[in-house]
Amino acid sequence: MLEYAIVPSSLYDSVIDHLRVNFPDEPLNASVGLCVHGKPCPLLECHDMKTMQDGLSIMAMDKKTGKIAGVALNGISIKGDTEKAIEEMKSIDNLQYRRIFGLLNDVNLELDLFAKYNVDKIFEIRILSVDSSYRGKGIAKELFSQSEMIAKQNGFKVMKTDATSLYTQKVAESNGFHVEKAVNYHDYKDENGCKIYDTQPPHLHYKVMAKLI
Repeated sequence: MLEYAIVPSSLYDSVIDHLRVNFPDEPLNASVGLCVHGKPCPLLECHDMKTMQDGLSIMAMDKKTGKIAGVALNGISIKGDTEKAIEEMKSIDNLQYRRIFGLLNDVNLELDLFAKYNVDKIFEIRILSVDSSYRGKGIAKELFSQSEMIAKQNGFKVMKTDATSLYTQKVAESNGFHVEKAVNYHDYKDENGCKIYDTQPPHLHYKVMAKLI
């Protein structure tokens, strides 16, 4: 029996432990090697903590075992945040981190969903993770649904997600999200003509997906 609830501050560290084991499989991270399975990843974990502090993240908890089965880390994106993130990136010398968030920031800056939908804030599903032993049970879809309920309760008009895997894209689509922009990972090459994002099939595209609520 799973219970869905807002992640309390008392469980932030438990969520980070969950992500250390389960999130390194995410295709973009796996292709650039930012995080290693089971080990701390300070840059990403700082990002995760800041997101959870917005108080909008959802967890699926196995009531029988007390284990976290899955999480949706949800944050508030304010107009101007992407520009700030791009500026802050200049002081980060971790190449893997820059390659992941540089791509996300550049695409979102180009899209400018704030202007498109005439809003000052957007509800972002930033990290979606399901424990490997609980996959295939519809948890990711329910985390999206629960997140939408929270977004509506807090007065958001637009939800978005940077869907970096085919699985997340399918879950988002099944929850009524549409594609704002899709990019092919393998279109990006370094100065030597080698792929920057050597993602493996079926994860060949990154899609910014949104939903009006």
